[in-house]
Amino acid sequence: MPSPLSAVLNRDLALARGGGAGLGVVFFLLVVTVTPFAVGPDLPLLGRIGPAILWLGALLATLLGLDRLLQADHEDGGLDLMHLAPAPLELVVAAKILAHWLTTGVPLVVAAPLFAVMLDVGPQTSLKVAASLLLGTPALACLGAVGAALTVGLRRGGLLVPVLILPLAIPVLIFGVAASDPARDGFGPLGVLAGLALGYAVLGPVAAAAALRLLRD
Repeated sequence: MPSPLSAVLNRDLALARGGGAGLGVVFFLLVVTVTPFAVGPDLPLLGRIGPAILWLGALLATLLGLDRLLQADHEDGGLDLMHLAPAPLELVVAAKILAHWLTTGVPLVVAAPLFAVMLDVGPQTSLKVAASLLLGTPALACLGAVGAALTVGLRRGGLLVPVLILPLAIPVLIFGVAASDPARDGFGPLGVLAGLALGYAVLGPVAAAAALRLLRD
């Protein structure tokens, strides 16, 4: 018999495969495609700002799918079952964050080097962007879980999640772009980014679970 954590993980992965998993990648592609029209046909300029464009597109694409993290569970009564599960609520939330990252963050990491070609970003820089996204997108998913838990009981709360999360995501964006900069050593910013990801991975599920308990009370 599957454990509650594996059941939550498999359920969310199955729901994501049913639809919505590729929406973030499509939005990411739109951001990368539209930006050169605004900047102009200056390939050296696009190559310099390409990592920042890729990171900004990934950040916005991550925010796009946060409303699906807990809203469906609130509507169908799944949150009540999460509270009654034999596993701690923090671990259940962590399983949902992992499923969200696997279906939203990982496709962005894979797509980033491919979309970097459209911005005239070199292969080495593209790999640095992918590595920074691999560390940064889990942090964004953990932050998003906190915002989703705080707004899950509100009408049109999905519109408030980006407003709450975007200021907290600025450090991740700053160090993610710094780690992608081809003109500097990326190990220092990557280390800071890894620290942020680990910190948010610990605090995110705890804060989201606390918000869900307050909502139930």
